[in-house]
Amino acid sequence: MLTKILILMTLGLILVSLFSALALLFNNDDATKRKRVVQALTIRISLSIGLFLTLLASLYFGLIPGRG
Repeated sequence: MLTKILILMTLGLILVSLFSALALLFNNDDATKRKRVVQALTIRISLSIGLFLTLLASLYFGLIPGRG
């Protein structure tokens, strides 16, 4: 159950980071906002990789049942 909550929270953070980068992209007036867009997208990529590794580890350790 804890694994499912962790996965859902990570997905939520990924979406928040994605939409914050989108909002910053539309209000892109100076170089500092461009840097913040890159930082937000870097956070999103890091969270996505972390989520993927968490899913693989959960499957390996049997926290998530596999198919078959």
